[in-house]
Formats: sequence, structure tokens, C-alpha cells
Amino acid sequence: MNEKKEPLTYAASGVDIDAGNKAVDLMRTAVKSTHRPEVIDDIGGFSGLFAPDMSHCREPVLVSGTDGVGTKLKIAMLMDKHDTIGIDCAAMCINDILVQGAEPLFFLDYLAVGKMKPENVASIVSGVARGCSQAGCALIGGETAEMPGFYGEDEYDLAGFVVGMVDKNSIITGSSINSGDVLIGLPSTGLHSNGYSLARKALLDRAGYKMDTYLSTLGRTVGEEMLEPTRVYVKLVQPLLKRFNIKGMAHVTGGGLVDNVPRMLPTGTGARIHKDSWQIPPVFKLIKGITELRDYEMLRTFNMGIGLIIAVPCSQYQAVLNALAENGEKAYCIGEVTRDEGITFC
Repeated sequence: MNEKKEPLTYAASGVDIDAGNKAVDLMRTAVKSTHRPEVIDDIGGFSGLFAPDMSHCREPVLVSGTDGVGTKLKIAMLMDKHDTIGIDCAAMCINDILVQGAEPLFFLDYLAVGKMKPENVASIVSGVARGCSQAGCALIGGETAEMPGFYGEDEYDLAGFVVGMVDKNSIITGSSINSGDVLIGLPSTGLHSNGYSLARKALLDRAGYKMDTYLSTLGRTVGEEMLEPTRVYVKLVQPLLKRFNIKGMAHVTGGGLVDNVPRMLPTGTGARIHKDSWQIPPVFKLIKGITELRDYEMLRTFNMGIGLIIAVPCSQYQAVLNALAENGEKAYCIGEVTRDEGITFC
């Protein structure tokens, strides 16, 4: 006789619905803490509802962005520390729409896991909520998908989607940038969320460091340095938009300074960057020493300590630096716009 087989349930195949429900309950408080008055529903529905206040815009334009965290996720997994990686997810998306002058309104995340571990999921989403709070942006929804057999039990992927708004007349396109305008750099917190495939190869494979290796040059462990969250620049930049002629902005992500600065420049202009005009964080010097990369390759791979660049008229750059200093921010005059296309470093 054939043995009677147990019923093959969804849980037995690797998807735990109860664990998913528990994760939602655990993240509820963090998500709700980000809600603005325009949010008109609660977590757990099939969609997020947001009623934007457009009274301050003559011609409101919605601005959207999406991004992920990349292989920095590997560091969170190696350290088994998941409460900050969500900040990176929010920051990467939010900074991208900020450079067009947009106010971030609401955010959604997508989290795919190999095994539903409610505490880890709640920790990841709480990080997303913290990143949103730093920008005054509401986290109004998302998706958590348990995908056994596709991801390993301790593996996951994370992506985000943001929607913001700007008055059509206030969109920052870079079209008014002229030769002689000054480039101001806002410091990064380190690697941010780009170049991790190279950083991991250098620090972990070639140098042989572990996550808990303490380096005096960094003042902390390798894992702590690599997991430092990406900065959210919204609350630094928004006051500047109201006071100064901000002609263009660039979020320094993949491609580093080499590829991102030209993205904000109009045809017929270029930029000259003074490499010694800001403090380069120790982690980049460490990676350069291990890899023996040329300066150009480092500048094309990493942000090198500058996370956001602002283009302003020469007549205003000192006032902008002063305004940032009043807000406790050490910014740098890192270069100027030129008549020659392309970007040069000196």
C-alpha cells in the first residue's frame, strides 16, 4: 500500500503567511510615524492614499524616482544588522528627486526575502521609515514578498519608489548654468550606496578584513564603516532653494563625480573640479591603497566624500556656504563651471 502523504501546504513549501502578518504588525508604528496630514489611510490596505496640498503651487508637477541599495545589502547580511539599510534605500531615491527641486511627498518600498523573519523585516522597514522621516516624506505602503528557493534563507533585496512635487516654474534643470558659476559640495558620510562590489573585493577579499576588524585609520570596524547610511540632504537643501538661485544639483551616485556632474550641465559647458578642496574620508584612501587605482578611477567609482553638488552664481556662493555653516554644515567650494565641455580635475 502507498503511504498516505501529508497535505502540501503553502507553509510547508516555504511561505509563512502568519509570519508575514506578524511583520506587518511589528512595522506598523515605525511606518505610521512618517505619516503627513495628507495621508488618508493606514498600513495594511491594498494601496496607499495621499491627498496632496497643491495650494502653494501654480502648476504642480509630480516628480518620481526609484532605486535600490545594491550589493551594500551583503554587508547588512554579513553583519546580521538590518536597521539602517532601509535608510540607504530611502536616501537614494529621495536625493534623486531633490536635485530637481522637488519636495518628497510619499514613499513605497519593495522587500523580497528568502525566509520571512518578522523581526528582521520590521527592522529593515523601520530603517526605511527613518530615512523617510529625515526628509519629511510619508511611507505609505510597500510589498514584502517571501520567495523561498529564489533567495537563500538569510538573503533579501530591497528597492524603493518616491513621489514628490515641485511648481513647474521652480523645476531645477541646470539649463541656466553658465561659465563662472561655482560648484559647492556637500559632504557624504562615506561610501553611501555605490561602489560596493569594488569595496567588498578590496577590503574583504584582497585585504582580508572581517566585519569586526577594527582599523585605527577608520576609528571603527570595517563593518561599521561599510554600513554607514547614505545621507538624506532634503532638510539642508530646501532652505537654500527659498533663499538663493540654485541653478543645478547633482546627486553623486554610481559613476562618481566623473559621470554625475555633467548630468546637470547644459550643452556647451563643462566643469573644473579641484581635488584638494575638500576632505577625503579615510575609507577612500584605504581602498585606493589596497587597489592601487588611479585617481580618475576612484573618482569615477566612488563619491570620494562629496554626496551632493550645488551650482550657484559666483556672487552667491559665499552666502550659500555661510547659510550652510549656520546650519552646522561644513560645505566646500569644489570647482567652477567652464566654457569647455567635459569635466577636468586639477
